[in-house]
Amino acid sequence: MAKGSRYAEIANVLAAEIADQSAGTQIASEHEIAARFGVSRAAARAAVQELEGRLLVRRVRGAGTFVNRRIDYVLSQRKAPSLHQTVREAGGEPRTVVRDVRRMALPADVAARLERPEGSEAHLLVRQSYIDGMLNGWAQEWIPSDLLPELDAAVHAVESLDSILRQVCRVDPVRAWCRVSYSLPGPEVAAGLETAHNRPVWLIESLSRDRGTGTALMCSNTWSRPDCTRLIVELDGPWK
Repeated sequence: MAKGSRYAEIANVLAAEIADQSAGTQIASEHEIAARFGVSRAAARAAVQELEGRLLVRRVRGAGTFVNRRIDYVLSQRKAPSLHQTVREAGGEPRTVVRDVRRMALPADVAARLERPEGSEAHLLVRQSYIDGMLNGWAQEWIPSDLLPELDAAVHAVESLDSILRQVCRVDPVRAWCRVSYSLPGPEVAAGLETAHNRPVWLIESLSRDRGTGTALMCSNTWSRPDCTRLIVELDGPWK
């Protein structure tokens, strides 16, 4: 085999070996791969980059390279707008970490989406999400303060915002509107996702309403790493 394609042969061997390994399993370092196959460090790096390009492995800064498994994340009006429930249904283990929660005046665009007066008070919740221990998403979520006054305490006690809304507010959230795009993240989002600012990510803009009354409950912008999720959008009719 030509010297220039040696890395591809190594990548194929490694891909077969990690096929049955669990997500999050650490793979050999570039130095170990180079020594094992008798190639240069550059060839070993190219092999790992090939696996990364196939979305089979994922580099974590300061930790190493790990087996990667993407899940199918379904956006549907027939499913609860819940990250935790959607990830579990896809066979993954979700976790969210609160990075910020504060009361703010609604900007004009968010107020219009929530059907509230501009400047009215709402909570801005900023969270990171993980799937099987791997960083997946960065979300900004707006919830009117009068709907859920004690959000700060609630999100530090219960990770699922959908569960909090159902249990505390006695509502039945449903995804009433959604827009998905493939966008370059801004500096804050890129840092929150631990990805390069020139590497596109999924952007999911969403509005949830109460199924019974139609009241706007929450709107959100969620940026998701494409090496962690495969987005599936199901157009299944009006939310009502």
